[in-house]
Order: sequence, then C-alpha cells, then structure tokens
Amino acid sequence: MKLFKISNGKLQATTTEIPEIKPNEVLVKIKAISLNYRDILVTEGSGKWKPTENRIPGSDAAGKIIKVGNKVTNFKEGDNVTSLILPNWETGKLNADKLKDSLGGSDRDGIMAEYVALPENALHKFPSYLSFKEAATLPVAALTAWNAVVEQSNLKLGGTILLIGTGGVSLFALQFAKLAGYRVIITSSSDEKLQKATALGAHHTINYKTTENWIKEVLKLTNNKGVDQVIDVVGGSHINQSLQCVKSEGTVSMVGVIDGTSGVIDTGTIMMKAARIQGIETGSTEMYNNMLRAFQLHEIHPVIDKTFAFDDTLEAFAYLKKAQHIGKISIVL
Repeated sequence: MKLFKISNGKLQATTTEIPEIKPNEVLVKIKAISLNYRDILVTEGSGKWKPTENRIPGSDAAGKIIKVGNKVTNFKEGDNVTSLILPNWETGKLNADKLKDSLGGSDRDGIMAEYVALPENALHKFPSYLSFKEAATLPVAALTAWNAVVEQSNLKLGGTILLIGTGGVSLFALQFAKLAGYRVIITSSSDEKLQKATALGAHHTINYKTTENWIKEVLKLTNNKGVDQVIDVVGGSHINQSLQCVKSEGTVSMVGVIDGTSGVIDTGTIMMKAARIQGIETGSTEMYNNMLRAFQLHEIHPVIDKTFAFDDTLEAFAYLKKAQHIGKISIVL
C-alpha cells in the first residue's frame, strides 16, 4: 500500500504491506484525508509536535472498515467512520493522560496511508448524508470550533462573537454560532472570502487589509463595548488584538498557533478588562457525538476549498502553507 512518512525531516512517499490488526483494532480503507495546520507543525518537527523518525502523520480521515478484530464491539465490516485525534479523551474534563496517543503526532502514527489499523476508540461513525471528503474535515477543525463555540462558551442567544480569518476552524465556528443564535463578526484579508462568509450567515465582515483600523471597526459595531467572545486562530502576539476587541469580562478562545506558540501579551488589558483567556484543545468523543447530532439535525456541510489526489499530498501541504484557502483542504484516495 502507499503511505507518507516523515523521514530525515521531510514528508516522503513510500510503500509497505497492509497492516495486520490486533484483537481490539479495525482495519480502515482510507477514502479521504483533511489537512490541519497541526500537520505542518508535525512534519516540520516544531516543538512538542516533533515526531519520531518514520512517523506516519495526519489526524483527520474518513474511510470504510474492511476488517474487525475479535474483541471489537462497536463496529462491523462496511461501517463508514472518521478518525478521532484524541482517542483517550472519551468524556469528562481534559487531563494529561487524555492527551496521550494523539494520532499522527509525537505519540503514534496517523492516517496518511491507504489502509490504517486503529483501536475502536479512535474511530466514530458519521452521518450518512456526508461524503467521505466532507466527513474527513470533522475530527479536528469542526470539533475544535464546536468546543469553543458551544461546549466552552458562556454566550447567550444574541451574544456577539468575533471570528478571526476564514480557515477551517473559523468557518465551522461561523456555522455553529449561527445555529446558537449569536451575532457574528468575521475578518479576512480577502473580499472574496468575506462574501463566502456572508453567504454562510455572517452578520458583519471586515477586511483587515483594506480597513484602516479593523479593531476600531469591531468596537464601532458593538457600540464601543467589544464582543462577548473572540475565536483566535492566530496565536502568538495576536492575542493582544483580540483583547482589544473583547468586552469587559469577555472571553478570548485560543484555538490556533499560526503566528507561533509564544508572544508578548498585554497583561494590563487582561487585568483591566477582567478578560478570560480560554485555551481550547480539540475535544472529547462525547463532544464529537454532540456535534454530530447537530450536523445530522441541520444537515451542515463543511466548506472545502480544494481537493488533491493522494499522490499529490506534497502539493496539498504546499497549498496549506500558503494560507490562502477558505475552509478546508482535502485529499482523496
């Protein structure tokens, strides 16, 4: 079978035998993969994401089960499933043990192969109206957005949420915020992307490249009070801009590190606004199940920017690094 491994610090195509399964595992024929910024951190060996040699990267996939171990109870041959990036976080509050064995990172191999063997707690069925390509976008981007906007949010009906950018997490957050009845402000450097956000239901859009002071525009839209919650996918020192946009006792939800994992933070503003900074890890299996019920009820469809063939995975990564996409980037097998 074909697969991609990280060898000598680079992502490389190779071949190997189809894996054998253990009694508690299933064999999945991968049909689609979705990329996340995390995959760049892993493949480039950044910080805590640095993998071992010959690691198979990738966390987000959808496929069909073709073989089931004799101790597996939740699945059968023919089931359509997605992966789960944090199989040990099944329910309850997050702790260090629940972060262990995350797919396609420093702990264990991921899904960037034609066939993968996974324990049953690393998989979940998905609504039948979704294609494999759509379902593959759910395990990280959708679940992270759901966790931030629904599970960890204290917003009420009519509250105002600011979404930074139009990547996968931000557009899922937009779709969930609309379901929850929030007023949505979203930013981008592209008018074309903002038009798409408007079509998805955003109430206000701001082009931060062409608007002289986009933070002032956010405040203007909120009568100078600020928003109730910011979904910040940028990280680094960008948190200071989010803090300027949030109201007193509002929340900045940190869900990404596009601008880096560290930065200089204006602690004075945090104190004066009594602002809450909430780090958002992806989410539990229980949260995933909650999210899929919402998907099923409202027949939500992910936004997919571009699709690549599996043989063109390196091109897909290059496209991801350009950060010009809207929504998700998919790979089909």
